[in-house]
Amino acid sequence: MAGHCLPQTARDRGTVTAIRAPHLPESAIRARARDGTAAIFPDVEGYGHTLFGGVPAAEPTADELDLAQVVPPVFVPRRLEKLCELGREPLHGDVDLTTSIGGFAAPLPVFLCAFGSTRVAGSGLGLAASEQAGRLGIPMVIGENVVPMHGYGRSGDGPADGLLGRILAYADTAPTGLGGVVVQQSTEDADAEVWNLVYSDPSATALLDSGRLAFELKVGQGAKPGLGGMTVLSRPAAAAVSEQYAVDEAFGPQATMVLRSSSPGTFTGEILRQQVHLMRNNFPRARIWVKLHPGRDVRLAAEVAWNAGADAVTVDGAEGGTGWAPSVFLNNVGLPLAECLRRIGKHDADLLVSGRIWEGSRALKCLAMGASAVGLGRAALVAVNEDAADGLVRLVRCLELELRLLLSALGKYHLLDLDAADLWFPGLPSPDQRGRKHDES
Repeated sequence: MAGHCLPQTARDRGTVTAIRAPHLPESAIRARARDGTAAIFPDVEGYGHTLFGGVPAAEPTADELDLAQVVPPVFVPRRLEKLCELGREPLHGDVDLTTSIGGFAAPLPVFLCAFGSTRVAGSGLGLAASEQAGRLGIPMVIGENVVPMHGYGRSGDGPADGLLGRILAYADTAPTGLGGVVVQQSTEDADAEVWNLVYSDPSATALLDSGRLAFELKVGQGAKPGLGGMTVLSRPAAAAVSEQYAVDEAFGPQATMVLRSSSPGTFTGEILRQQVHLMRNNFPRARIWVKLHPGRDVRLAAEVAWNAGADAVTVDGAEGGTGWAPSVFLNNVGLPLAECLRRIGKHDADLLVSGRIWEGSRALKCLAMGASAVGLGRAALVAVNEDAADGLVRLVRCLELELRLLLSALGKYHLLDLDAADLWFPGLPSPDQRGRKHDES
């Protein structure tokens, strides 16, 4: 797909308004986006006259994944196996991070989360993130409601940041055989026949021919489990889409902005099963993904999707989400990511997760608990906001190096070797202790 001429690439854009991410370590993410892998170490200027050691314990409000420790063993039989294979002592550069994510080949277990029609993603950051995800060769999800809100993008019917613009920005830079584009669809997207538009578009032919196009059925999301997408619109913009979306005077009759809400959709086990079967039948050349919110029956829902033929199931923890949501949902609704992983457990099928992922240790903890790959959402937007040309690339390179270092420290050299024994959760018995209690009972 090389050779497409984008109306305006991310590199050509002017300064984008700075965004804030108060629930993430924003300064550390921005440092990585600016400085690359140097940012994962203490300041090199302090080397030789500063004594480095452990940092204070995590804040009491940190979630369970942040509190967990990665615990390398003393005895490392897998390292011995690698030593015999290589004929030398293994190093972190010998760790193999290549993997398959929902049917797509990827250089490491990372994908770009769904950015839909929110203003932040539409301000130039969505296009910049698409371009850099393509260069990295990691799968990218394009979120819901882009077409109903902004148009498809063909023949000038939408902005460069629209659906087609993001697809082209990704495809023009993606290495041959790596990554893939995943197009999400909500109820309103279905009315706009988004998947049909993409599946029949000549611009997507190369992705289809190379097996690098997927469609994702959105059942829910981490920021607001049980609700559909929400954005804030000006009154004129809301009036233009009022027949497709619910519009509420949530901010008062005198406010210049109104709340736009999407339908959450209605699902039972049978409805989900039939939806996946329908996708398989209607789009046989596309991969099929299913996106779940962190509900109490998340294991059952994931198993229904996998058994119906989904190539991947994506789960947002309650910590996840880039879009607008009521504060009561952000603070009180949905299972934390660690609990989702614990309930689902290890599976042979692809489980993709997201929720405050920005560095290697949190990513590795998810992988050790059963995830196949982790998604970058808010952290990716912060990174491209810091540097629209290379910020996401640098952030991912930091995460990649940390994963290599962590796996090597564990004496493991492939992602499939990770397991729950590599983690220690304060207040919970270790796997060895659980095993001893079981033997004694």
